[in-house]
Amino acid sequence: MSDNDKRPHDEAVEKELEGVPEEFLDDGDAEDRDEAGGVEDALAALRADLDVAKQDVLYARAETQNVRRRLEKDVQDARNYAATGFARDILSVADNLARALESVPAEYREDEKMSRFIAGIEATQREIEKVFGQHGITRIAATGLPLDPNVHQAMMEVPAGEGQEPGTIVQELQSGYMIKDRLLRPAMVSVAK
Repeated sequence: MSDNDKRPHDEAVEKELEGVPEEFLDDGDAEDRDEAGGVEDALAALRADLDVAKQDVLYARAETQNVRRRLEKDVQDARNYAATGFARDILSVADNLARALESVPAEYREDEKMSRFIAGIEATQREIEKVFGQHGITRIAATGLPLDPNVHQAMMEVPAGEGQEPGTIVQELQSGYMIKDRLLRPAMVSVAK
C-alpha cells in the first residue's frame, strides 16, 4: 500500500492545496524525518535572524541619533553664524568710521561746533561696537602679541626694535574680528623679524 492510500482523501483539502509547491506539502513521512533535529535547526536559524535584526535595530537607532545631533548642530550654527556675511560687510564701514576719526586734526577737536560733530561720530562708533558685542563679534588683539596664523595675517616684516622678539606683532594695519568662536576677518599686521 502506498503513502497516498494510508491518508484519507478529502476533496475540500485537495482543492485548497492545489497550486501549493511540493516542498511545502507534508508528505506524511514523519517517521523518516528527524523532527527534533529539524526543529532545533529551525530554532537556531530563527535565533540567528533575531540577533541580526537586533543588531540592525541598534545600528539604525545609533544612526538616527547621530543624524539628530548633526541636525541640531547645524541649526545651532545657523543661528550663531547667520549674520556672518552682513557682519563681514559692515566691518568695512566700521573701519572707515575709525579712519575718519583718526584723521580729524586737533584744531577741529578744539572748535566748539566741530567737537560736537566729532562727538556724534564717536557715539556712532561706540554704538557699532556695542551692536558687534551683542552679536558675539569681538576684536582680535594683535599689537605686542606673538603672531598667531589662525587669527593674524602677516602683511610685512619689519626689523625688530629694542625689547621686541622676532615673530611679535609690531603694528596692526587692519583690525581682525571673530564671530563667536569663528574667524570673521584676520587682523592684518606687521611682524618683527
